[in-house]
Amino acid sequence: MTIGLLQLDFLIPGARSLKDKRRVIKGLKDQLHSRFNCSVAETEYQDLWARSRLSVCVVSNEGAHANTQLNEIARFAANKPGAELVNYTIEML
Repeated sequence: MTIGLLQLDFLIPGARSLKDKRRVIKGLKDQLHSRFNCSVAETEYQDLWARSRLSVCVVSNEGAHANTQLNEIARFAANKPGAELVNYTIEML
């Protein structure tokens, strides 16, 4: 069994308050969860308006499958409006 962890760092240039940020991040989290059946949580920068880190976790019986799925999630997140993906890391546990 392989657990894959993806950390996505975003800038939210249109956010003028934490409420604006939460609206963008909640929408992205919901889309990722429903489309890829993965676990998603905001794990850093909760108190900053224009910055966010999402951690995404998938479990698979093959490491290659988990890696492929996490890369696909990163590509999907990079193309969503409202949040600019600035960096991501993938780790297999």
